[in-house]
Amino acid sequence: MAAPNLNTLLSAAQAHLPGLSLGLFNALQDEFKAKPQHFALQEPWRRVQPSFVADFESSMRQTLAASPQGDSPSPQRSGSLDSLSLVDERQALQDVAIAHVINTVEQQCAPELHQLGNFFAALRGTARARKNENPLRPALFAHALLRALSGVEMDPERRYGLMQVAATPLALGLQSLYMDLCSLLRAAEMDALLVTHASKIRDGDADLRLKDARRQTEPATLDGLTRRVNQHNSRPQNLPRSPAATGSKEPVFIKAGGQDMLSRLYDQILADPRLLPPLKALLARLQVAVVRLSRSDASLLHRQDHPTWRLLNRVAAHGMAFDRVDNESLQAFLQFMDRELPLLIESATPSALLFQQVLDRVDAHISAQAQQRSQGSASALAALEREQMRGQWLKLVAEQISAQSFGAPLGPRVFQFLHTQWPRVIVQAMVQQGEDAPQVSARIDWVDRLLDSLQTVPEETSRQALRHKLPALLEGFKQGCDSIALSPADTEPVLQELMQMHGRLLRGLPALPEGYVRQATPVPGTVPTLAPSPEATVSRLLVERESRMPDHWTNTKIDRGQLPTMPVQLYDEANSPTAQTARDQWLDRIRLGNWYHLFVQGEWGSAQVAWISENAKFYLFIGQDPSERHSLTRGAVEKLLANGLITKLDEESLVSRAMSTLMQDLDDDESGG
Repeated sequence: MAAPNLNTLLSAAQAHLPGLSLGLFNALQDEFKAKPQHFALQEPWRRVQPSFVADFESSMRQTLAASPQGDSPSPQRSGSLDSLSLVDERQALQDVAIAHVINTVEQQCAPELHQLGNFFAALRGTARARKNENPLRPALFAHALLRALSGVEMDPERRYGLMQVAATPLALGLQSLYMDLCSLLRAAEMDALLVTHASKIRDGDADLRLKDARRQTEPATLDGLTRRVNQHNSRPQNLPRSPAATGSKEPVFIKAGGQDMLSRLYDQILADPRLLPPLKALLARLQVAVVRLSRSDASLLHRQDHPTWRLLNRVAAHGMAFDRVDNESLQAFLQFMDRELPLLIESATPSALLFQQVLDRVDAHISAQAQQRSQGSASALAALEREQMRGQWLKLVAEQISAQSFGAPLGPRVFQFLHTQWPRVIVQAMVQQGEDAPQVSARIDWVDRLLDSLQTVPEETSRQALRHKLPALLEGFKQGCDSIALSPADTEPVLQELMQMHGRLLRGLPALPEGYVRQATPVPGTVPTLAPSPEATVSRLLVERESRMPDHWTNTKIDRGQLPTMPVQLYDEANSPTAQTARDQWLDRIRLGNWYHLFVQGEWGSAQVAWISENAKFYLFIGQDPSERHSLTRGAVEKLLANGLITKLDEESLVSRAMSTLMQDLDDDESGG
């Protein structure tokens, strides 16, 4: 048969979609019927199910159709440097749901995904299979599932619950699909390609994970490493290690003392596979200064918080955030380090103070570089800062309008609108454009113009003047309502009542009928609400019915076996004071310039903290590409942390990894492994 290609596999996948969609639907139906613990999800599922099969299949067809052109079907990152979409706790919970589905599918289908990844890597001619280059990767199906469950409005907790229930049935369905595609490739005699492509590429990260897993001891320390090296060097006869144990063709003899330990440790540092070549070269140049310092500073081989090791960790952690050597930010950092290194290298007697001074300048440079990267979002960040004032401003504006309109001839709908919705209109302009913006003044002036237009005008000339003012007043009303996205159902009754009052005024009558009793002015400092419509009452009752579901959906642990993040046992207990303290401490350690690996807007990525609001309620993360910008609330970051979806890139430092690897090498050497 003809050799399969990308279009062949995509077409085969499209042929599976009707069966996959219907099978997933039936599995969900059975799940909800069979398990009482899903009772609280039955109502949102009932509203979703009529269109679920069609929505899921349609979404996946669009996704697969975009794959040959290389289009990304997942949500696009913001392309405007001056616009940000705020990721709050609701969005973060959505990301948690997507990550849970992806992880479930990857665990269920690991062998098939490995084979398909090798095939697609071979088609592209790349040296290594990457998840994001698989046009049938689980993430695409997870996004399609989310879209299919988003056809009706529901709380994010309930959508998260539905995603959790759907994860395993979807994984089983995709396993069948992936197995069929692998069978298609094997039938075309591509077995060797599925297994051996890129097999010669050594996965250094995997080596480090393997060595760490084999170690059953406590984490390596400098003192412990020194003892182990001394024990190793004091073996009887001090025989050379075998070439097989060292991976070398020549015998390697062990020298005695701390200098030997330092040399071997530094060799492990430079062998770290995560370091780009320019970073290795930079750290190699520093070795001279480190060796000189060790001769006069005995604490170097005992203190892991020594400025020397902290400098190496900081430089490595920042450099490891970049995938490409030609990245402009990385090049700027390397040039900065080239100017700093002579101070350490050319000193005949370097000191810990000297390393600390360089470390301080490195920190300052990284922080300044991060702040510079945030300048493209200056206005959006300023809006985020003002967002923190929304509640305070809303209360103040409502009080001012209440005092200003006291005794004014306002009908019931206009009265409620002016005291509930128009403060939101004014504050929205303040948040978006600043307190002194012309639009804010225009929104405030509209209140004066409205109250002035409702005064009785017995003279014909005054009525003519009012008639000329009404179009501008109406236009200001519409613009304000649009700014807070009020629906016609909210605005039309107000507009009709306003027109009736102005109609009376244009006939020479008072705005309100004789004997009309004005509603009481709201209590200062409060914002009254409109009486709910019958539809709103029904909607509220439905929500209250759904709210019987326990909030454990929000906090249910996901299986993080495949996620590239740190352990989260300290952070994932929702109601534990200890866990909350740990989360707060972790968040308080976020600093400008730090790099994090995080799952946001449905994708994994690495991003740098480029801005933190004054009260640390908002953060701006910028990826290697400056257009990859994410503004997150503190609550959203906390949600990601509790679910293992964010970690600091230097959580396991360069020096710690080198010590752990060296310790394992010593163990292997003595055991002959």
